[in-house]
Amino acid sequence: MLDPFCGRGTTNYASRLLGLPSVGIDSSPVAVALSQAKLANTSPQMIVRVARRILDEIETPNDVPAGEFWEWAFHKDVLWMLCRLREGLLRNCQSDARKALRAIIMGALHGPRPKSRPTYFSNQSPRTYGPKPRYAVNFWKARNLVPEFVDVLKIIEERAQRFYSQESTVAVGTVIKGDSRDKWLFSRLPGKGKISWVITSPPYYGMRTYLPDQWLRWWFLGGKPSVDYSVYGQVDHTSPETFSSQLRQVWQNIGRVCISDARMVIRFGGINDRLVDALSILQRSLQDSGWEINAIESAGSASAGRRQALHFSRSNNQALEEHDVWATWTG
Repeated sequence: MLDPFCGRGTTNYASRLLGLPSVGIDSSPVAVALSQAKLANTSPQMIVRVARRILDEIETPNDVPAGEFWEWAFHKDVLWMLCRLREGLLRNCQSDARKALRAIIMGALHGPRPKSRPTYFSNQSPRTYGPKPRYAVNFWKARNLVPEFVDVLKIIEERAQRFYSQESTVAVGTVIKGDSRDKWLFSRLPGKGKISWVITSPPYYGMRTYLPDQWLRWWFLGGKPSVDYSVYGQVDHTSPETFSSQLRQVWQNIGRVCISDARMVIRFGGINDRLVDALSILQRSLQDSGWEINAIESAGSASAGRRQALHFSRSNNQALEEHDVWATWTG
């Protein structure tokens, strides 16, 4: 199975559960790190052991971000420990245990403060995507919310137990950071010429805020300690025609590594910020691509099932209908 827009690795993890090998591609380093963790073959004990080893090796981090946001976002001792773990993982994140640890920390960087016990490292965050500095500081000041000390290792251990203690499957696959518009990327793809299924969901037209909305996680991966609004490596959203053309290049690249009569399923929809006919954009991208559409089915909307597209829409309007498009590679 191949997913050229793997995002957080949902299809790759589904392949794991089914015992199928998979390949994922994404241009976002945050998405790749989270997806790699879903293919990690490890245990809670190994993950916690790696965390302790890093903390033993790095007592003083070389890089600790400063400024008003960081003072309000994390207790100073928590930030210090996070920076030690960050540095250790930047030096070495090759093993499955380290990849799992990295994703666990990224997932716990920021979030709401529950009444029972802390499950996130940060001050209270009203959303799961990265709070923008000015908004976040104003939010915390207005409510007199100060960052509390939390037990970083305990949170890591609890999350490791939750995600990996019951995992009985063995993952076979890989997730690659790359641009699926690049045909040379596919020339080096594992499983080239043997792929029979492609299951994917490309970014919806106009949805370009994934990296800015994940800026804190990107910082943990080695990015800047500030919001990054760059769009490098993303499909061009300047017009529906350009967007369709670049998607077509992806479909053509995919076809070259698939077997004859390979099947592809694409989940696609729209966001209220861009009032366009999303289905026609996707249909246009498949024209002259080597893929023949077999069926188009309604998939409901992002508001059903709390899908990711809903969280990235800046509108309070009802989420738009999504579709599953089935196609066959004819070359």
